[in-house]
Amino acid sequence: MNAGSMNAEDFASWIRHAAELVTADAERLTRLDAAIGDGDHGHNLDRGFRAAVDALPDGVPPGKVLIAAGRAIVSKTGGASGPLYGTALRRAGKALGDAADVDAAALGTALRAALDGVRDLGKAADGDKTMVDALAPAVAAYEAALADGSGLAGCVRAAADAAAKGADDTVPMQARKGRASYLGARSTGHMDPGAASTALLLGALADVTGEG
Repeated sequence: MNAGSMNAEDFASWIRHAAELVTADAERLTRLDAAIGDGDHGHNLDRGFRAAVDALPDGVPPGKVLIAAGRAIVSKTGGASGPLYGTALRRAGKALGDAADVDAAALGTALRAALDGVRDLGKAADGDKTMVDALAPAVAAYEAALADGSGLAGCVRAAADAAAKGADDTVPMQARKGRASYLGARSTGHMDPGAASTALLLGALADVTGEG
């Protein structure tokens, strides 16, 4: 990877690495979901990201790589997570347009578009105990690092660290959205599975961009 930008192969590497991490962590994600949700998040997401890897196109710009991955995830992932992750990737891909190389500023714009897409579809706010509680601080940390002059890899690392903290911070929250909200106070004491998988995906991006 070029230190200052990502090309289509870099984004494909991100999707492949994310799929590897989701497969490796599928049991943990499913256990988290079993505590406060449907109990299928890890296995659903594993199926979706395997499909995304199979759908990765050759010879297209980065934006179309993400759009193809997002479409595959929507088609193969059950529950709410498929549409949410699919929307995030497709919105990010559309934000990148037809650019062949994506610099730090453009990636930040794409991540912001992904967050906006998740918010539009899920109608979740900060503190509702959803994937937004990992993705929103990740995008904010990315933008702050960019404003401070960090390069692409540094911005992504800041985002990944913020996502991991955001996922941890969902543990004491009481869910206000989704099936977990039916549990009321009993939803506290558990990490939100969507926030956990969001942290995983941002971590995968940091791994890929940190190799440059």
